[in-house]
Amino acid sequence: MAESEKEIVVEDPNAPAEDSPGVANTRTVDIVVSLLLIAFAGLMAFDNWRTGMGWAPDGPKAGYFPFYLSMVLGGASLYGLVVAFLERAGAQRIFVNRDQLRRVMQVFVPTCLFCLVTQWLGLYVASFLLVAGFMRVIGRIAWWKSLLTSFIFALAMFVTFDVAFDVLMPKGPIEALFGH
Repeated sequence: MAESEKEIVVEDPNAPAEDSPGVANTRTVDIVVSLLLIAFAGLMAFDNWRTGMGWAPDGPKAGYFPFYLSMVLGGASLYGLVVAFLERAGAQRIFVNRDQLRRVMQVFVPTCLFCLVTQWLGLYVASFLLVAGFMRVIGRIAWWKSLLTSFIFALAMFVTFDVAFDVLMPKGPIEALFGH
């Protein structure tokens, strides 16, 4: 084998086990996602039809382009739904197993909580907590390194957005103590 054809393989000790049971198959996920996209496209089409999707004397109305874009999305999703129903092989292929889903949820749940906590604690404190939590829980990095890195990151965001660019960001009670 030539030197350029060699691959670098890094083993992950926390990688999902090969024998982890399946949670969902590919066909089910394809059908659910297609149905959600069709519903979203229908909602967008209705709202843009209500807003005005026609042509006015001075050009297209506000909903013209989004209405037709939602029609394209709906048509593509309907095609995907039909293909998912006709394809039987997807019912046997596992889309995600239990270990993979657990790893995804380790990131998804804290990120959703970050979005909620930002409303009360502000962006900088919520970011500090998110980064420190990820570093400590998922990365298994020492507490002092996690806290120091999170503090520097939150401080850099504050200096960048609030000081340098004067951008309004969600503030919490801690920023209020500093008069911001």
